[in-house]
Amino acid sequence: MQPTPSFNDFPLDHRLLKALEVKQLVTPTEIQQQAIPHGLLYKDLLASSQTGSGKTLAFLLPAVHRLLRTKALSKKDPRALILAPTRELAKQVFLQLKWLVANTPIKIGLILGGENFNDQVKLLRRNPDILVGTAGRVADHLKGKSLFLNGLELLILDEADRMLDLGFSQELMQIHQAADHRKRQTMMFSATLDSAALHNLTHTLLKAPQRIAVGQANAQHQDIDQHFYLADHIEHKDQLLLALLQQQSYQQLIVFTATRSDTERLAALLKEQGLDATALSADLTQSQRSNIMNAFGRGQHSILVTTDLASRGLDLRNVSMVINFDLPKHADEYIHRIGRTGRAGSKGTTIALVGPKDWRSFERIKPLLAETPTFDSIEGLEATFKGLQPPKPKRTMANNNKAKRKDGSEQQAKSRPTKRIKTMGGQDVGHIPLKRKPRKVDVPDEQDDNIDSED
Repeated sequence: MQPTPSFNDFPLDHRLLKALEVKQLVTPTEIQQQAIPHGLLYKDLLASSQTGSGKTLAFLLPAVHRLLRTKALSKKDPRALILAPTRELAKQVFLQLKWLVANTPIKIGLILGGENFNDQVKLLRRNPDILVGTAGRVADHLKGKSLFLNGLELLILDEADRMLDLGFSQELMQIHQAADHRKRQTMMFSATLDSAALHNLTHTLLKAPQRIAVGQANAQHQDIDQHFYLADHIEHKDQLLLALLQQQSYQQLIVFTATRSDTERLAALLKEQGLDATALSADLTQSQRSNIMNAFGRGQHSILVTTDLASRGLDLRNVSMVINFDLPKHADEYIHRIGRTGRAGSKGTTIALVGPKDWRSFERIKPLLAETPTFDSIEGLEATFKGLQPPKPKRTMANNNKAKRKDGSEQQAKSRPTKRIKTMGGQDVGHIPLKRKPRKVDVPDEQDDNIDSED
Protein backbone atom coordinates (compact mmCIF):
# COMPACT_ATOMS: atom_id res chain seq x y z
CA MET A 1 0.00 0.00 0.00
CA GLN A 2 1.44 3.34 -1.10
CA PRO A 3 1.70 6.14 1.48
CA THR A 4 -0.65 9.09 1.16
CA PRO A 5 1.08 11.95 -0.71
CA SER A 6 1.82 15.09 1.30
CA PHE A 7 3.03 18.63 0.59
CA ASN A 8 6.02 17.75 2.77
CA ASP A 9 7.17 15.42 -0.02
CA PHE A 10 8.03 18.47 -2.16
CA PRO A 11 11.28 20.39 -1.57
CA LEU A 12 9.33 23.57 -0.79
CA ASP A 13 10.55 26.46 1.34
CA HIS A 14 9.69 25.90 5.01
CA ARG A 15 7.66 29.14 5.11
CA LEU A 16 5.35 27.82 2.41
CA LEU A 17 4.92 24.51 4.22
CA LYS A 18 4.04 26.44 7.38
CA ALA A 19 1.42 28.49 5.52
CA LEU A 20 -0.15 25.29 4.13
CA GLU A 21 -0.21 23.81 7.62
CA VAL A 22 -2.03 26.85 9.00
CA LYS A 23 -4.68 26.42 6.29
CA GLN A 24 -4.84 22.69 7.16
CA LEU A 25 -3.83 21.72 3.63
CA VAL A 26 -2.00 18.40 3.87
CA THR A 27 -2.62 16.28 0.78
CA PRO A 28 -2.00 17.74 -2.69
CA THR A 29 -4.52 17.16 -5.46
CA GLU A 30 -3.59 15.21 -8.57
CA ILE A 31 -2.81 18.30 -10.67
CA GLN A 32 -0.66 19.64 -7.82
CA GLN A 33 1.22 16.34 -7.53
CA GLN A 34 2.10 16.43 -11.23
CA ALA A 35 2.63 20.14 -11.83
CA ILE A 36 4.61 21.26 -8.75
CA PRO A 37 7.73 19.07 -9.38
CA HIS A 38 8.10 20.38 -12.94
CA GLY A 39 7.49 23.95 -11.79
CA LEU A 40 10.25 23.60 -9.17
CA LEU A 41 12.64 22.58 -11.97
CA TYR A 42 11.93 25.90 -13.75
CA LYS A 43 10.39 24.12 -16.74
CA ASP A 44 7.73 25.62 -18.98
CA LEU A 45 4.40 23.99 -18.24
CA LEU A 46 1.16 23.42 -20.18
CA ALA A 47 -1.50 21.87 -17.95
CA SER A 48 -5.21 21.19 -17.94
CA SER A 49 -7.57 19.61 -15.43
CA GLN A 50 -11.11 19.80 -14.15
CA THR A 51 -12.41 22.97 -12.59
CA GLY A 52 -12.06 22.96 -8.82
CA SER A 53 -9.02 20.66 -8.92
CA GLY A 54 -6.60 23.05 -7.19
CA LYS A 55 -4.83 24.56 -10.21
CA THR A 56 -4.12 27.83 -8.39
CA LEU A 57 -1.81 26.32 -5.78
CA ALA A 58 -0.25 24.17 -8.50
CA PHE A 59 1.39 27.30 -9.96
CA LEU A 60 1.56 29.54 -6.88
CA LEU A 61 3.72 27.18 -4.80
CA PRO A 62 6.57 26.70 -7.31
CA ALA A 63 6.41 30.38 -8.27
CA VAL A 64 6.77 31.69 -4.71
CA HIS A 65 9.41 29.06 -3.91
CA ARG A 66 11.53 30.26 -6.83
CA LEU A 67 11.34 33.87 -5.73
CA LEU A 68 12.33 32.93 -2.18
CA ARG A 69 15.32 30.86 -3.24
CA THR A 70 16.81 32.78 -6.20
CA LYS A 71 18.20 36.25 -6.77
CA ALA A 72 16.15 38.74 -8.76
CA LEU A 73 17.15 39.59 -12.34
CA SER A 74 16.09 43.21 -11.82
CA LYS A 75 15.62 45.42 -8.76
CA LYS A 76 12.64 47.33 -10.18
CA ASP A 77 10.66 45.07 -12.51
CA PRO A 78 8.14 42.50 -11.24
CA ARG A 79 9.66 39.04 -10.92
CA ALA A 80 6.39 37.16 -11.61
CA LEU A 81 3.23 38.11 -13.49
CA ILE A 82 0.00 36.13 -13.10
CA LEU A 83 -2.77 36.83 -15.64
CA ALA A 84 -6.42 35.85 -15.26
CA PRO A 85 -9.33 36.30 -17.71
CA THR A 86 -11.70 38.14 -15.36
CA ARG A 87 -11.37 40.58 -12.48
CA GLU A 88 -13.13 38.20 -10.11
CA LEU A 89 -10.76 35.33 -10.85
CA ALA A 90 -7.72 37.61 -10.62
CA LYS A 91 -8.87 38.85 -7.23
CA GLN A 92 -9.36 35.30 -5.97
CA VAL A 93 -5.85 34.32 -7.11
CA PHE A 94 -4.53 37.41 -5.34
CA LEU A 95 -6.27 36.46 -2.09
CA GLN A 96 -4.72 32.97 -2.17
CA LEU A 97 -1.33 34.47 -2.90
CA LYS A 98 -1.76 36.94 -0.03
CA TRP A 99 -2.00 34.30 2.71
CA LEU A 100 0.71 32.20 1.05
CA VAL A 101 3.34 35.01 1.25
CA ALA A 102 2.11 36.52 4.53
CA ASN A 103 5.28 35.52 6.44
CA THR A 104 7.74 36.22 3.64
CA PRO A 105 9.43 39.41 2.37
CA ILE A 106 7.69 39.08 -1.01
CA LYS A 107 5.62 42.11 -2.05
CA ILE A 108 2.53 41.58 -4.18
CA GLY A 109 0.18 43.79 -6.16
CA LEU A 110 -3.15 43.59 -7.98
CA ILE A 111 -4.07 45.64 -11.08
CA LEU A 112 -7.48 45.27 -12.66
CA GLY A 113 -9.45 47.00 -15.38
CA GLY A 114 -12.15 49.36 -14.17
CA GLU A 115 -10.10 50.66 -11.25
CA ASN A 116 -8.19 53.94 -10.90
CA PHE A 117 -5.21 53.95 -13.27
CA ASN A 118 -3.16 56.51 -11.32
CA ASP A 119 -3.51 54.54 -8.08
CA GLN A 120 -2.15 51.53 -9.92
CA VAL A 121 0.83 53.58 -11.15
CA LYS A 122 1.63 54.41 -7.52
CA LEU A 123 1.40 50.71 -6.69
CA LEU A 124 3.82 49.81 -9.49
CA ARG A 125 6.32 52.40 -8.24
CA ARG A 126 6.57 50.38 -5.02
CA ASN A 127 8.09 47.58 -7.15
CA PRO A 128 5.95 44.53 -6.26
CA ASP A 129 7.68 41.17 -6.70
CA ILE A 130 4.54 39.40 -7.90
CA LEU A 131 1.85 41.13 -9.94
CA VAL A 132 -1.62 39.68 -10.45
CA GLY A 133 -3.89 41.27 -13.05
CA THR A 134 -6.01 41.12 -16.16
CA ALA A 135 -4.37 41.17 -19.58
CA GLY A 136 -6.06 44.36 -20.80
CA ARG A 137 -4.98 46.53 -17.87
CA VAL A 138 -1.43 45.11 -17.84
CA ALA A 139 -1.13 45.96 -21.54
CA ASP A 140 -2.39 49.49 -20.80
CA HIS A 141 0.41 50.02 -18.26
CA LEU A 142 2.98 48.70 -20.74
CA LYS A 143 1.78 51.26 -23.30
CA GLY A 144 1.84 54.01 -20.68
CA LYS A 145 5.44 53.18 -19.70
CA SER A 146 4.36 52.69 -16.08
CA LEU A 147 5.27 48.98 -16.19
CA PHE A 148 8.33 47.23 -17.58
CA LEU A 149 8.83 43.48 -17.78
CA ASN A 150 12.49 43.21 -18.80
CA GLY A 151 13.35 41.44 -15.55
CA LEU A 152 10.32 39.13 -15.46
CA GLU A 153 11.23 35.59 -14.37
CA LEU A 154 7.80 33.93 -14.38
CA LEU A 155 4.80 34.44 -16.66
CA ILE A 156 1.70 32.50 -15.55
CA LEU A 157 -1.54 32.36 -17.52
CA ASP A 158 -4.57 31.04 -15.62
CA GLU A 159 -7.54 29.95 -17.76
CA ALA A 160 -5.66 30.84 -20.95
CA ASP A 161 -8.44 29.53 -23.20
CA ARG A 162 -10.91 31.90 -21.57
CA MET A 163 -8.60 34.85 -22.20
CA LEU A 164 -8.55 33.97 -25.89
CA ASP A 165 -12.35 33.64 -25.91
CA LEU A 166 -12.59 37.16 -24.47
CA GLY A 167 -10.38 38.55 -27.25
CA PHE A 168 -7.12 39.19 -25.36
CA SER A 169 -4.77 37.47 -27.82
CA GLN A 170 -3.21 40.78 -28.94
CA GLU A 171 -2.62 41.91 -25.35
CA LEU A 172 -1.05 38.55 -24.49
CA MET A 173 1.37 38.93 -27.39
CA GLN A 174 2.30 42.45 -26.21
CA ILE A 175 3.04 41.12 -22.73
CA HIS A 176 5.07 38.25 -24.16
CA GLN A 177 7.17 40.57 -26.32
CA ALA A 178 7.83 42.88 -23.35
CA ALA A 179 9.32 39.96 -21.37
CA ASP A 180 10.78 37.80 -24.11
CA HIS A 181 14.13 36.52 -22.84
CA ARG A 182 15.66 33.09 -22.40
CA LYS A 183 15.53 33.04 -18.58
CA ARG A 184 11.75 33.42 -18.39
CA GLN A 185 9.70 30.47 -17.22
CA THR A 186 6.12 30.27 -18.51
CA MET A 187 3.31 28.22 -17.01
CA MET A 188 -0.03 28.01 -18.78
CA PHE A 189 -3.15 26.45 -17.31
CA SER A 190 -6.19 25.93 -19.49
CA ALA A 191 -9.48 24.06 -19.40
CA THR A 192 -8.78 22.59 -22.83
CA LEU A 193 -5.66 22.00 -24.92
CA ASP A 194 -7.42 21.28 -28.21
CA SER A 195 -8.24 24.67 -29.74
CA ALA A 196 -6.23 25.96 -32.70
CA ALA A 197 -5.94 29.45 -31.19
CA LEU A 198 -4.47 28.01 -27.98
CA HIS A 199 -2.04 25.88 -29.98
CA ASN A 200 -0.73 28.99 -31.75
CA LEU A 201 -0.36 30.80 -28.42
CA THR A 202 1.51 27.94 -26.75
CA HIS A 203 3.82 27.60 -29.74
CA THR A 204 4.76 31.27 -29.36
CA LEU A 205 4.96 31.62 -25.58
CA LEU A 206 6.29 28.26 -24.38
CA LYS A 207 9.67 26.60 -24.93
CA ALA A 208 9.54 22.78 -24.96
CA PRO A 209 6.77 22.70 -22.34
CA GLN A 210 5.96 19.78 -20.09
CA ARG A 211 2.37 18.80 -20.92
CA ILE A 212 0.08 17.64 -18.10
CA ALA A 213 -3.55 16.61 -18.54
CA VAL A 214 -5.30 15.31 -15.44
CA GLY A 215 -8.43 13.48 -16.53
CA GLN A 216 -10.57 15.45 -18.95
CA ALA A 217 -11.18 19.13 -18.43
CA ASN A 218 -14.80 18.62 -19.49
CA ALA A 219 -15.28 15.41 -17.50
CA GLN A 220 -18.24 15.07 -15.22
CA HIS A 221 -17.97 15.56 -11.48
CA GLN A 222 -19.10 12.46 -9.61
CA ASP A 223 -20.36 14.57 -6.71
CA ILE A 224 -22.87 16.52 -8.83
CA ASP A 225 -26.45 15.39 -9.42
CA GLN A 226 -27.79 16.87 -12.68
CA HIS A 227 -31.44 17.50 -13.61
CA PHE A 228 -33.06 18.90 -16.77
CA TYR A 229 -36.50 20.51 -17.22
CA LEU A 230 -38.17 21.49 -20.51
CA ALA A 231 -39.66 24.99 -20.79
CA ASP A 232 -41.94 26.59 -23.39
CA HIS A 233 -40.86 30.23 -23.04
CA ILE A 234 -39.24 32.66 -20.62
CA GLU A 235 -42.41 33.15 -18.54
CA HIS A 236 -42.60 29.39 -18.15
CA LYS A 237 -38.96 29.41 -17.01
CA ASP A 238 -39.82 32.02 -14.37
CA GLN A 239 -42.57 29.78 -13.02
CA LEU A 240 -40.30 26.72 -13.00
CA LEU A 241 -37.56 28.65 -11.19
CA LEU A 242 -39.89 29.79 -8.41
CA ALA A 243 -41.38 26.31 -8.03
CA LEU A 244 -37.93 24.67 -7.88
CA LEU A 245 -36.72 27.07 -5.21
CA GLN A 246 -39.76 26.17 -3.09
CA GLN A 247 -39.12 22.44 -3.49
CA GLN A 248 -35.33 22.29 -3.23
CA SER A 249 -33.18 22.82 -0.15
CA TYR A 250 -29.84 24.57 -0.58
CA GLN A 251 -27.17 26.39 1.38
CA GLN A 252 -26.22 28.88 -1.32
CA LEU A 253 -27.36 28.97 -4.93
CA ILE A 254 -26.10 30.44 -8.22
CA VAL A 255 -28.49 31.14 -11.12
CA PHE A 256 -26.78 31.58 -14.51
CA THR A 257 -28.44 33.63 -17.25
CA ALA A 258 -27.48 34.49 -20.82
CA THR A 259 -28.04 38.26 -20.66
CA ARG A 260 -27.15 41.05 -18.26
CA SER A 261 -30.71 42.36 -18.23
CA ASP A 262 -32.03 39.02 -16.98
CA THR A 263 -29.72 39.11 -13.96
CA GLU A 264 -31.44 42.22 -12.62
CA ARG A 265 -34.91 41.04 -13.66
CA LEU A 266 -34.59 37.64 -11.99
CA ALA A 267 -33.00 39.06 -8.85
CA ALA A 268 -35.96 41.45 -8.53
CA LEU A 269 -38.40 38.59 -9.15
CA LEU A 270 -36.80 36.48 -6.40
CA LYS A 271 -36.77 39.40 -3.97
CA GLU A 272 -40.52 39.87 -4.55
CA GLN A 273 -40.93 36.30 -3.30
CA GLY A 274 -39.05 37.11 -0.12
CA LEU A 275 -35.79 35.42 -1.22
CA ASP A 276 -32.37 36.90 -0.46
CA ALA A 277 -30.99 37.39 -3.99
CA THR A 278 -28.38 39.69 -5.53
CA ALA A 279 -27.34 40.28 -9.15
CA LEU A 280 -23.86 40.35 -10.70
CA SER A 281 -23.08 41.47 -14.26
CA ALA A 282 -20.44 43.27 -16.30
CA ASP A 283 -22.55 46.45 -16.23
CA LEU A 284 -21.44 47.08 -12.64
CA THR A 285 -18.26 48.87 -11.68
CA GLN A 286 -15.35 46.84 -10.37
CA SER A 287 -15.91 48.01 -6.79
CA GLN A 288 -19.60 47.03 -6.98
CA ARG A 289 -18.75 43.62 -8.38
CA SER A 290 -16.13 43.06 -5.70
CA ASN A 291 -18.55 44.04 -2.93
CA ILE A 292 -21.20 41.66 -4.26
CA MET A 293 -18.77 38.73 -4.56
CA ASN A 294 -17.32 39.38 -1.11
CA ALA A 295 -20.79 39.57 0.44
CA PHE A 296 -21.88 36.37 -1.29
CA GLY A 297 -18.66 34.61 -0.30
CA ARG A 298 -19.26 35.56 3.34
CA GLY A 299 -22.78 34.13 3.17
CA GLN A 300 -24.63 37.45 3.34
CA HIS A 301 -26.79 36.45 0.35
CA SER A 302 -28.37 33.08 -0.38
CA ILE A 303 -28.80 33.47 -4.15
CA LEU A 304 -26.46 34.98 -6.75
CA VAL A 305 -27.91 35.68 -10.21
CA THR A 306 -25.11 36.19 -12.71
CA THR A 307 -23.81 35.74 -16.22
CA ASP A 308 -20.67 33.69 -16.96
CA LEU A 309 -18.63 36.14 -14.86
CA ALA A 310 -18.84 33.66 -11.98
CA SER A 311 -18.52 30.47 -14.03
CA ARG A 312 -14.77 29.96 -13.74
CA GLY A 313 -12.24 29.62 -10.99
CA LEU A 314 -14.21 31.14 -8.13
CA ASP A 315 -13.97 28.93 -5.05
CA LEU A 316 -17.31 29.29 -3.29
CA ARG A 317 -17.43 26.39 -0.85
CA ASN A 318 -21.03 26.90 0.36
CA VAL A 319 -22.69 26.74 -3.08
CA SER A 320 -24.76 23.54 -3.02
CA MET A 321 -26.89 24.19 -6.10
CA VAL A 322 -26.50 25.71 -9.58
CA ILE A 323 -29.44 26.53 -11.87
CA ASN A 324 -28.87 27.22 -15.56
CA PHE A 325 -31.79 29.51 -16.38
CA ASP A 326 -30.28 29.68 -19.89
CA LEU A 327 -27.79 27.20 -21.31
CA PRO A 328 -24.44 28.58 -22.52
CA LYS A 329 -23.54 28.48 -26.21
CA HIS A 330 -20.32 26.53 -25.60
CA ALA A 331 -20.54 23.09 -24.03
CA ASP A 332 -17.31 23.55 -22.05
CA GLU A 333 -18.84 26.57 -20.33
CA TYR A 334 -21.63 24.35 -19.00
CA ILE A 335 -19.02 22.18 -17.27
CA HIS A 336 -17.45 25.25 -15.68
CA ARG A 337 -20.83 26.51 -14.51
CA ILE A 338 -21.83 23.30 -12.75
CA GLY A 339 -18.31 23.11 -11.31
CA ARG A 340 -19.23 25.94 -8.92
CA THR A 341 -20.87 23.27 -6.75
CA GLY A 342 -19.73 19.84 -5.60
CA ARG A 343 -16.29 21.19 -4.70
CA ALA A 344 -13.75 19.69 -2.29
CA GLY A 345 -15.70 16.45 -1.93
CA SER A 346 -19.05 18.10 -1.18
CA LYS A 347 -22.25 17.04 -2.89
CA GLY A 348 -23.96 19.39 -5.31
CA THR A 349 -27.11 19.64 -7.43
CA THR A 350 -27.50 21.31 -10.82
CA ILE A 351 -30.69 22.11 -12.73
CA ALA A 352 -30.98 23.24 -16.35
CA LEU A 353 -34.08 24.81 -17.92
CA VAL A 354 -34.15 23.89 -21.62
CA GLY A 355 -36.35 25.95 -23.92
CA PRO A 356 -36.50 26.17 -27.73
CA LYS A 357 -33.62 28.69 -27.77
CA ASP A 358 -31.51 26.37 -25.58
CA TRP A 359 -32.02 23.19 -27.60
CA ARG A 360 -28.97 23.55 -29.85
CA SER A 361 -26.81 24.15 -26.77
CA PHE A 362 -28.37 21.11 -25.11
CA GLU A 363 -27.46 18.98 -28.13
CA ARG A 364 -23.83 20.12 -27.82
CA ILE A 365 -23.79 19.35 -24.09
CA LYS A 366 -25.23 15.82 -24.37
CA PRO A 367 -21.99 14.16 -25.57
CA LEU A 368 -20.22 15.45 -22.45
CA LEU A 369 -22.71 13.85 -20.07
CA ALA A 370 -21.85 10.52 -18.47
CA GLU A 371 -25.43 9.27 -18.92
CA THR A 372 -28.17 9.99 -21.42
CA PRO A 373 -30.14 12.87 -19.88
CA THR A 374 -33.83 12.54 -19.09
CA PHE A 375 -36.24 15.38 -18.41
CA ASP A 376 -38.00 15.88 -15.09
CA SER A 377 -41.25 17.80 -14.73
CA ILE A 378 -43.26 19.60 -12.06
CA GLU A 379 -46.95 18.79 -11.74
CA GLY A 380 -49.02 21.58 -13.22
CA LEU A 381 -46.01 23.10 -15.05
CA GLU A 382 -45.42 20.46 -17.72
CA ALA A 383 -44.05 21.82 -21.00
CA THR A 384 -45.63 21.35 -24.39
CA PHE A 385 -42.20 21.79 -25.95
CA LYS A 386 -40.57 18.39 -26.46
CA GLY A 387 -37.45 19.34 -28.37
CA LEU A 388 -36.55 20.29 -31.93
CA GLN A 389 -36.23 17.84 -34.78
CA PRO A 390 -32.86 17.70 -36.52
CA PRO A 391 -32.85 19.54 -39.88
CA LYS A 392 -33.68 17.40 -42.89
CA PRO A 393 -30.74 16.69 -45.21
CA LYS A 394 -30.75 18.73 -48.37
CA ARG A 395 -31.56 16.90 -51.61
CA THR A 396 -28.52 16.47 -53.77
CA MET A 397 -28.28 16.22 -57.55
CA ALA A 398 -27.68 12.49 -57.18
CA ASN A 399 -31.04 12.11 -55.42
CA ASN A 400 -32.82 14.26 -58.02
CA ASN A 401 -31.55 12.06 -60.87
CA LYS A 402 -33.08 8.89 -59.38
CA ALA A 403 -36.17 7.56 -61.15
CA LYS A 404 -38.53 4.93 -59.80
CA ARG A 405 -39.05 1.61 -61.58
CA LYS A 406 -42.45 0.00 -61.89
CA ASP A 407 -41.69 -2.26 -58.92
CA GLY A 408 -41.04 0.80 -56.73
CA SER A 409 -37.25 0.53 -56.65
CA GLU A 410 -35.04 3.38 -57.73
CA GLN A 411 -32.77 3.54 -60.72
CA GLN A 412 -30.40 6.20 -61.90
CA ALA A 413 -32.07 8.28 -64.61
CA LYS A 414 -30.16 8.57 -67.85
CA SER A 415 -28.85 12.05 -68.29
CA ARG A 416 -29.10 13.64 -71.73
CA PRO A 417 -25.80 14.10 -73.52
CA THR A 418 -24.66 17.65 -73.52
CA LYS A 419 -23.18 19.24 -76.61
CA ARG A 420 -19.64 20.46 -76.07
CA ILE A 421 -18.95 23.98 -77.20
CA LYS A 422 -15.58 24.55 -78.84
CA THR A 423 -14.59 27.80 -77.28
CA MET A 424 -11.24 27.91 -79.06
CA GLY A 425 -12.56 27.10 -82.56
CA GLY A 426 -13.81 30.55 -83.64
CA GLN A 427 -12.25 33.11 -85.99
CA ASP A 428 -10.87 36.52 -85.30
CA VAL A 429 -13.35 39.33 -85.71
CA GLY A 430 -11.39 40.81 -88.59
CA HIS A 431 -12.05 37.73 -90.76
CA ILE A 432 -15.82 37.75 -90.30
CA PRO A 433 -17.66 39.56 -93.14
CA LEU A 434 -19.88 42.35 -91.99
CA LYS A 435 -23.50 42.28 -93.12
CA ARG A 436 -24.52 45.70 -94.37
CA LYS A 437 -27.95 47.08 -93.64
CA PRO A 438 -29.97 47.34 -96.95
CA ARG A 439 -30.44 50.88 -98.24
CA LYS A 440 -33.98 52.22 -98.40
CA VAL A 441 -35.11 53.11 -101.98
CA ASP A 442 -37.98 55.57 -102.51
CA VAL A 443 -40.58 54.19 -105.00
CA PRO A 444 -42.88 56.90 -106.70
CA ASP A 445 -46.61 56.29 -106.39
CA GLU A 446 -48.99 55.87 -109.40
CA GLN A 447 -50.12 59.52 -109.47
CA ASP A 448 -46.60 60.75 -110.09
CA ASP A 449 -46.22 58.23 -112.93
CA ASN A 450 -49.40 59.51 -114.65
CA ILE A 451 -48.26 63.12 -114.50
CA ASP A 452 -44.96 62.24 -116.14
CA SER A 453 -46.68 60.36 -118.96
CA GLU A 454 -48.97 63.31 -119.84
CA ASP A 455 -46.01 65.53 -120.34
